[in-house]
Amino acid sequence: MYTIYVKFDFFPDKREAFIIKMKESGILDAIRAEDGCIKYDYYLSEKNPDEILLIEQWESKQHQQIHLDQPHMIKLREFKGDYIANTVLGEVELK
Repeated sequence: MYTIYVKFDFFPDKREAFIIKMKESGILDAIRAEDGCIKYDYYLSEKNPDEILLIEQWESKQHQQIHLDQPHMIKLREFKGDYIANTVLGEVELK
């Protein structure tokens, strides 16, 4: 299993707009339906309204790499910069 932890720091007051965009665009549903996706969940910070933690779990690192090239991920990259100021990433792979 391959797990990625991603902390997003949003531009001020952009977090909620990003969440709405992700839901309305169908990107979340498309990601969660991908082959090999175990979990793709966002967690909101209670203390900082401009932070989100994303936890992705995949059957393998290869599944996650294929995920990055999907059309909905290309669409996400096109608008992500309008909302997210900084990204911090960590990963764990269990064999």
